[in-house]
Amino acid sequence: MGSMPTSHFSGLAAPPRDEIFELLGQFRRDTYPERVNLSAGVYCTDEGEPMPLQVVRQAETAIYQAADPHRHDYGAIEGDAAFLALARDFTFSTACSADRVVSVQTVSGSGANHTGARFLADNLRPRRVWLSDPTWVNHDLIWQTVGVAVHYYPYYNAKTRSFDFDGMVAKLEAEAEANDVVLLHACAHNPTGLDPTQEQWKAIAQLCQRKSLFPFFDNAYQGFASGDPDHDAWAVRHFAQLQGPALEMGVAQSFSKNMGLYGHRTGAFHLVTTGEGSMSAARESITANLAMIVRSEFSMSPRFGSDIAKTILGSKALTAEWYTELQVMSSRLISMRKALYDALVRLGTPGSWVHIVNQIGMFSYTGLTTPEVVYLRQKYHIYMHSSGRISMAGLNTKNVEYVASAIHEVRSNPSVMTSA
Repeated sequence: MGSMPTSHFSGLAAPPRDEIFELLGQFRRDTYPERVNLSAGVYCTDEGEPMPLQVVRQAETAIYQAADPHRHDYGAIEGDAAFLALARDFTFSTACSADRVVSVQTVSGSGANHTGARFLADNLRPRRVWLSDPTWVNHDLIWQTVGVAVHYYPYYNAKTRSFDFDGMVAKLEAEAEANDVVLLHACAHNPTGLDPTQEQWKAIAQLCQRKSLFPFFDNAYQGFASGDPDHDAWAVRHFAQLQGPALEMGVAQSFSKNMGLYGHRTGAFHLVTTGEGSMSAARESITANLAMIVRSEFSMSPRFGSDIAKTILGSKALTAEWYTELQVMSSRLISMRKALYDALVRLGTPGSWVHIVNQIGMFSYTGLTTPEVVYLRQKYHIYMHSSGRISMAGLNTKNVEYVASAIHEVRSNPSVMTSA
């Protein structure tokens, strides 16, 4: 018998593995009793367990009891129109008229980012996209896959552990060109937890307007960051209501964090147009082009998560309950920031840690180096990203002292290399 032919794929290089999911797998295989997962961005209770929101449970019950005979049918390619209208209004409120916004349902925030990126790559044809340095790891991958050159603007000042507003503006002023896409985090910047002030947002908006840049917001944490959805949407709404000239922009929206619908993949992509003149024909064309992208990639979005979101957003009573739960979640994250900071200060841990309480949202850029992170994982079974980013949701009253003590030990140990 002849030898087996060589596979077409035998020389295929393996891409880098996703670090967050790799760490999650390691954590799940770890049997150490005091292991701590600070890697994945999943909200947990003070007992370290997942927390389905009560309002989500009520919505699930209502959907089950309604027993809609069409609940398992195919939906429209562009998504559930009622859900999309509610998601749009949750994002923009009255910042711009509804006829300026074209929306399609997506597979959560990743799908929204990719659908928007694909549409812009095909139709705006930007020379480059500008991402913050650092940014959510999937942003790089998404824009690379649609063939747009990825460039970076400064965002994090490692020395001061603060937002580098001056560096960001200087870079975009000097190098960004008309029709370049600028990706912005609407609130609770991932991974740094550092957001521009409202005055800084105004300056960024003016820069985009003056240089004809195309803003693209990733809106993954609205309501989850501060507990106030209107506060968290301030930047998006400010950009949307600018006049002379009005800005066109994209918004990728996710309900994974703020409704805890991680596995249901519930999101939307919103394209804000200028709205000048008669837009009805243009809206139909935009919708058709977005729908073609959806059809080619996943045909249509999952419906159960959007049914949950639609049930909550469509009820004043349930929305009020949801807002209360958002405040509870954001308050717990804030309290964990303070608890970790207080413990590090009390221990006299070398370095300044005030940035932990100055940041916002699910993540904190701790300033821990990669060797320190590796040491913490190997000796203390504390899992976090190699950048030193931690998920505050993984801290609780039972493990925060353990984590603080471990950080204190690694920072006080001269045998651990403290620079990457």
